Amino acid sequence: MNNDEIQVSWDYHNGTRHPNGIFLMRPHSFDSSQRPYPYKVYKDVKSIPLPADKYTTLSTLKSISEFVEKDELGNNAVPDLQSIGRILYFSGGITKTVNFAGLEEFDFRAASCTGALYHIEMYLVCGDIVGLEAGVYHFDPKGMKLNQLRKGDYRDVLVNATANDSSVKHAPVILVYTDIITKNSVKYRTREYRHAFWDCGTIISNTLAICNSHKLKTRVILGFIDDTVNTLLDLNQEKEISLALIPIGNNNSATIKEKLKEIKNLDLPTELLSNYNYDDSEIVKIHQASSFNLPEQITSWRSKYISIESDEHYSTNEIVLELAAEQKLETTPIETTIIKRGSTRKFSNESISFQQLSAILYHSTRGISMDHLQKYENASIDLYIIVNAVENLKSGIYYYNQKRNSLEILKEGNFRNEASHLGLDQSLPGDGSVCIFFMSDLGEILDKLGNRGYRAAQLEASIMGGKCYLAAYSQKIGATGLTFYDDEVTEFFSPHARNKNAMFMMVLGKKALPRN
Repeated sequence: MNNDEIQVSWDYHNGTRHPNGIFLMRPHSFDSSQRPYPYKVYKDVKSIPLPADKYTTLSTLKSISEFVEKDELGNNAVPDLQSIGRILYFSGGITKTVNFAGLEEFDFRAASCTGALYHIEMYLVCGDIVGLEAGVYHFDPKGMKLNQLRKGDYRDVLVNATANDSSVKHAPVILVYTDIITKNSVKYRTREYRHAFWDCGTIISNTLAICNSHKLKTRVILGFIDDTVNTLLDLNQEKEISLALIPIGNNNSATIKEKLKEIKNLDLPTELLSNYNYDDSEIVKIHQASSFNLPEQITSWRSKYISIESDEHYSTNEIVLELAAEQKLETTPIETTIIKRGSTRKFSNESISFQQLSAILYHSTRGISMDHLQKYENASIDLYIIVNAVENLKSGIYYYNQKRNSLEILKEGNFRNEASHLGLDQSLPGDGSVCIFFMSDLGEILDKLGNRGYRAAQLEASIMGGKCYLAAYSQKIGATGLTFYDDEVTEFFSPHARNKNAMFMMVLGKKALPRN
């Protein structure tokens, strides 16, 4: 890949590094009274109520790690309105409402979001399915309903936009995830473009898990013509952008009844997307540089799969701890876990078990099918770990080898203070049992995939992070995602991680009990 072309990604990534990225040096403060309304509200469109069925199915660990690779026979291969309602609810629906000091009610959703700003929207494009006519819809989590934006079967538009991707071509339903930029940049400014994929990925981890529990085939699609998808969804592209597609289900016999290739902006009226109107030029630059405009770009994208082998170099004093893949730990249904999930705000310093850590690492890194990976077993993200308190495991720094399902110790010792520092000098990483850093050889990914690879690296890491959330909460362990000092994370885990960049950070541990 031409170095001049991918320099845009490096400029953005380096410019948004904590603490001294040039784009973070601009004076800024966030007034919580400016918090944008967390819902996109359409005016005068037809709405379809979604069933609020919350029955439980497959266990959490199986749901996040199993993958429907082959076509499934029977009715489960094609979702109906009931299963669509469950997928949407457990991906981005309201799972709890908290009243703060009797002054304000706040809705929390199924997946975590930076700053609880909820800037990720979900749309649905489908043919005729049981209970729902073909159309383009927006998911309204507040009303638990679908807003109909277009009537008719527009799946062929997405087939063309993805250069005839086979999973999109045979999917009865395709979900599209978007980002309303200013809802998050009001607080996080230029770093928002990282957050877009972090928050989208944690939602997608829920989507994949619920689809797996229904035996529905899925695939995460990042290769698409941006303008076509945005136009189909009638987005104000200066404020809202498409991030990813997920085709759901498979029906080889299905035919697209209507050919509606010509799409025009509808300019459907909505409430103000955000009361914060600042447009960040650096976000515009990285998004435009990583956008696709032609089918040939999609074809090229799919031909340059990432297939990175796990590192075979270890620390000087190599100690390899094999982890057990099959654990009889929990049978908590995935839906129960999602409803109970939160973001832990205080850890207790207590130990979690080695068995629990084994299960979290193994199941969180399995079963992701993405169009930039050669096989769903391959991953371009490496996990580096600080162990503070795990039973029968020495405190220290570790590398997780996914292919061997083993922990390789890089250095023994107590690193609670260092963990706190790396997590932006917060107490949570030092108090937690384990800190996991999801790291990428960003140089290799950009060389192979160009600027679009920046999106892929961020999204893949956050999907794994979302699975960690679910795996932890299914075992009654707390978890939270945090930001970090970029260069210091790489330096801390070097020389093993010398060419890698931190994409995502998770802290796991037992929650501190409130004092009486």
